[in-house]
Amino acid sequence: MTEPLDSAVVLITGVMASGKSTVAQALAERLPRAAHVRGDVFRRMVVSGRVEYEPGAGAEAQAQLRLRYRQSTAVAEGYARAGFTAVVQDVVLGEELRTYVDGIGVRPLYVVVLAPRADVVETREAGRGKTGYGEWGVSGLDRVLRDETPRIGLWLDTSALTVEESVDAVLAGLMRARVG
Repeated sequence: MTEPLDSAVVLITGVMASGKSTVAQALAERLPRAAHVRGDVFRRMVVSGRVEYEPGAGAEAQAQLRLRYRQSTAVAEGYARAGFTAVVQDVVLGEELRTYVDGIGVRPLYVVVLAPRADVVETREAGRGKTGYGEWGVSGLDRVLRDETPRIGLWLDTSALTVEESVDAVLAGLMRARVG
């Protein structure tokens, strides 16, 4: 690790089944003071009236997505200000990535985009106990990742990497991951 991560925020994003949760947890476990902030927790906190963000989703779905992002950034900032490295993991794609990054007031801030090949994600998704793609489909969300998401931070093709190798690549690439 070439850069200290004290009081920092690390956002790990990518499509569903790209390894975000696993890599974020493994990264947090390698650091001396870290918290794993799981973005999906904030989506699941909405017990009634939740509107899922899917293709063509309306204003309410967009508002709930942005609320979820604001909640996770607030929690991450709280941990970082208390001296922890907040490792945030969520699906933040398209222009929402830039908006998310702009909404985090703590620095240093690192962005890591896990971008395994779509065929690898398809295989991983098929082996998971949960499904999350709904109307998107793997190819649809992969297109949003590759064609609509700003190229900020460290992008990693983790198709052939183990979890440990992925964490090694994150730590080795911190200088490229730093966005603020």
